[in-house]
Amino acid sequence: MIKVEHLSKRYAEVYAVNDISFEVHEGEILGLLGPNGAGKTTTMRILTCYMPATSGTATVAGYDVFRESLKVRKEIGYLPENVPLYPEMRVKEYLSFRAKLKKLPYRERKMKIAECIEKCRIADVQNQIIGTLSKGYRQRVGLADSLVHDPKILILDEPTIGLDPNQIRQVRQLIKELGEKHTILLSTHILPEVEMLCGRVIIVNKGKIVAMDTTSNLGSQFRGGDNIVLEIRGNGEKIKDALSNIKGVKKVVWQDNGPVSNFAVEAEKGVDIRDDIFSSIVKNNGIIREMKRASITLEEIFHHITTQEKEVVV
Repeated sequence: MIKVEHLSKRYAEVYAVNDISFEVHEGEILGLLGPNGAGKTTTMRILTCYMPATSGTATVAGYDVFRESLKVRKEIGYLPENVPLYPEMRVKEYLSFRAKLKKLPYRERKMKIAECIEKCRIADVQNQIIGTLSKGYRQRVGLADSLVHDPKILILDEPTIGLDPNQIRQVRQLIKELGEKHTILLSTHILPEVEMLCGRVIIVNKGKIVAMDTTSNLGSQFRGGDNIVLEIRGNGEKIKDALSNIKGVKKVVWQDNGPVSNFAVEAEKGVDIRDDIFSSIVKNNGIIREMKRASITLEEIFHHITTQEKEVVV
C-alpha cells in the first residue's frame, strides 16, 4: 500500500531524511520510531503530500505522491502531531464541513459522520464547541476527521501525545480496532504502544533507517543467542556443572541462594536447549521451579541502536 524507495529530504547541507526505503503492506500496522529530529514527521509529510522530497520515489495506494498528489489524498487519512481544528465550531458541524471538503457524496455524508462519531467515541460531545474539549477528545475528533471519507490508509503522527493514561488506553484500543480494516503507518514515542499494536517496526536515526523487522526478531538480533532463566531446587554446584556440559551452551551464571538457586544460561544463536536443560536437571535430582526465555525490551533495543555512533542495519 505504501512503497518508499531511496527517499531523501535535504535542507541546504542537512539531511532530514537520507536515502530511506521501506514498504507498508495491506492490512499492516507499521510503527515508525526514532528520537526527536530523526526524520519521522518529515517522512510522513512527504507521504501525505504536504511537502516534496529532494530525491527518491514514493507511492501510496499505487499513486505517485509527487505526480498524483490529489489521488493520494483521497486514499489517506492523516492525523498530524498537532491536530489543526477549528475551535469555534461544534464537533458534528466540523465533521460535516470536513466531509464536504473531501467531496463525500451528500447521500453518504450523514451516515459516514455518524459512523465516525460512534467509532471514535465522541457521541457525548458531538454538539459541543471544539475549543471547550479536553486534549483527548480533540485528538479523537481529529481521528474522526481522518476517517470520515473511509480511506484505505491511515497515517498517524504521535496520536497519543499529551494524553493522560486513560485517554492513551482509549486511543490505543481505537487504533487496534481500526487496524482490522485499514493499513496504518504509526509514529510514536511510547514504545510499549508499538509492541502492543505494530506487526513490524522501523527505527530511524539521523534521517536513516537503522533497523527494520518485527519486535521479536529485533529482540533475537540484539540478544544474540537464547538466554534461559531458571529457578531450581537442588545441588546448585552439581547442576551448574551439568548445565555447562550441554552442547550449545556458551555460558552459565549461577546465583546460590541455598536450597534454591537461580541460573542464567546463554545458548548459541539458533540453538534450542530447553529439552536438554530439563533432562539434565532431572538426571541430577533437581526440581525446576521456573524456566523461561529472557526477554529484551523494545526500549533497550531502541536505546542500543540510537545511541551507537556506528549504524546497525537489520
